[in-house]
Amino acid sequence: MNQYANMIRSLKSAEGMQRLMHLYGDRDGMLVEQTGRYTGIIKRHEELFHETEKDVLLISAPGRTEIGGNHTDHNRGRVLAAAVNRDTLSAVSARDDMEVHVYSDGYAPLKLDLNELAAVECEQGTTAALIRGVAARMQELGYKIGGFNAAVTSSVASGSGLSSSAAFEVMVCAILDQLYNGFSIDFITRAKISQYAENVYFGKPSGLLDQMASSAGGLVTVDFRNDDPEVRAMNFDFAKYGFSLVVVATGGSHADLTDDYAAIPAEMKQVAACFNEPYLRRIRPEEFYQALPKLRGKVSDRALMRAMHFFEEDERVVRQVSALDRNDLFAFMWEIICSGRSSYMYLQNVYAHNDDQSLSLALAMAEHMLSDKDGAWRIHGGGFAGTTLNFVPAGELKHFIETMEAAFGERCCHVLDIRPEGPAVIKL
Repeated sequence: MNQYANMIRSLKSAEGMQRLMHLYGDRDGMLVEQTGRYTGIIKRHEELFHETEKDVLLISAPGRTEIGGNHTDHNRGRVLAAAVNRDTLSAVSARDDMEVHVYSDGYAPLKLDLNELAAVECEQGTTAALIRGVAARMQELGYKIGGFNAAVTSSVASGSGLSSSAAFEVMVCAILDQLYNGFSIDFITRAKISQYAENVYFGKPSGLLDQMASSAGGLVTVDFRNDDPEVRAMNFDFAKYGFSLVVVATGGSHADLTDDYAAIPAEMKQVAACFNEPYLRRIRPEEFYQALPKLRGKVSDRALMRAMHFFEEDERVVRQVSALDRNDLFAFMWEIICSGRSSYMYLQNVYAHNDDQSLSLALAMAEHMLSDKDGAWRIHGGGFAGTTLNFVPAGELKHFIETMEAAFGERCCHVLDIRPEGPAVIKL
C-alpha cells in the first residue's frame, strides 16, 4: 500500500477524526465535509506528483475574524481577533532543488524558482509574490528554504472577509518551516514574515492583525504598541453562551479599492505627524482632543474623524476584553455595536464613493433582526465592500441566515467556529 492510501486510511481512523474535530469543530456535517476535502487533496497530490521517495505532509493555516479593533493595528493599536475553522490546506512534499510547484483550485499552475528572491514588480498582487516574499524574508532572517510540490485548496474564499491572503502566507511559511527548519519558528515571527510578504512583495499596506490571528490560533487580544506585540490568549466560547459568529458576504467587489484602504492608515499617520509622531498610539487621547480645533486645515476633516475613531476604538478593545473576562455578554455586545457605529460614522469604511450600498443594507437588516435579541453587528475587516460580522443567538440563526441569503444570495452566510490552533501539520 502506497503512502497516499495509508494517509487516507489514517485520516478515517479514530485519531484522524479527533484531529479534524479539534481543528474544525463538531457542527453537523463538518466531519464528513473535512474528511472528503482532505481525501480530495491527498488524491490531487498523488495525481500531480505521485511522490514515492519524499514524505507527503498535510499543512493547514486558518483564516481569521476581526472581532474588535477595526483599523487600529496599523497605528500600533489593540485588537481582539480569532482564527476560524475556514482554512487554506495543502498536501506538500519537499523537492531536491529550489523550485516551487503549486497547483491550487481555480488558479493556473504556478512554478517559481527560489534562487531568485528579489521582488518582481509585475508579480505584485499575485500568489507568486506571496511565496517569493515569504521565502525571501525567511532567508534574510537566517532560516533555511527550499523547493516543494504542493496541491492547495482553500475554504477561505476570496472576498469572504476572512483574510485568504494571510491564511496563504502563513501556510507557505509553515510549509518552509516544517520542511526545512523543523517547525521551529515562533508564531510572532511567522506573522511578521507573512506581513512582510504582503506589504513589500504583494503590494498591500496591511497591518499585522490578519497574520497574527492566523499564526497564533484561538481567540487572542493583541497590543501592537511595540515592535514585539503583546499577545494574550483568551478562553471564551461564544457557542457555550448560545451565540454563533456569522460573517455575511454581501457580494461587493474589492476591485479598485486599494486606494481607499491605503488612505485610512495614511490619514491617521498624517494626524500623528502633527504631533511629530509616526503613529497615533504614541499620542495621548486628551492631547489630541485638546489640539483638535487647531488641527483643522492642517489635515482633512476626515482624517480627524478617523483619528477620533482610532482613539475610541483602541480603548473599546480594552472594554471588550474586560467584558469577556468577566463573562458579561451584554456589555460585550454593546461594545461591538458601538464599534460598528464608529466605523460607519467616523472611520467611514462601510461604503466607497460608488453606488454599492450592500454593506450598509446588510448592517441595517442585522440591526432590525438582532437589536431586540441581545445580538450584535458591525463591519468586518477592511470594509468598503465585502462582509459584516454578526453575533446571532441560536434561536435566531435559521431566520437570520434565510433572510440574509434571500437578499445577498445563497451561501452568503459563513457560520464560524473559533479554531484553537494556528498553522497545523496534520500527521497521518
